[in-house]
Amino acid sequence: MDGFWGFRKKKLKLATLLRISAPLDNAENHKFLGLIVHPVAFAPLVVGRAFARALKQELRASQEAAKRAGGGPEGARRAAANASTGLTLEEAMQILNIEKLDSEKVKSNYEHLFTVNDKSKGGSFYLQSKIVRAKERLDTEFKSNQPKAEQSQSKDTS
Repeated sequence: MDGFWGFRKKKLKLATLLRISAPLDNAENHKFLGLIVHPVAFAPLVVGRAFARALKQELRASQEAAKRAGGGPEGARRAAANASTGLTLEEAMQILNIEKLDSEKVKSNYEHLFTVNDKSKGGSFYLQSKIVRAKERLDTEFKSNQPKAEQSQSKDTS
């Protein structure tokens, strides 16, 4: 008797069902166990290696960042400023297109870039945000350099 789309229906016998649920013979049993045991045994090994590799990379990146920031209190201050604004001093200077730390140049470049990238003029809010963060980063640098300049002036007068 033809079934749906011309395929014949097979009658499943009880013996066929029992054969499916019967235990596999020895050769098939080893293949089946290999398919289960192999991933279970080696998955933790692969995950462990990947975790160790990621940990080493993170440690190397941390050490490199510490070297770049410089040691001591100056390095700690610089790292804190980088973390608060999300930019390094060099990145902030590149964004505002300045060569040396000059507050007037920073202010003029900031105002120009901020107005050029105004959303109402077809600019990008993302770029405006980057420009603001760069100015904030440079402002923190100016604030941290002011006490040093004041200390050196007070030493000169005494």
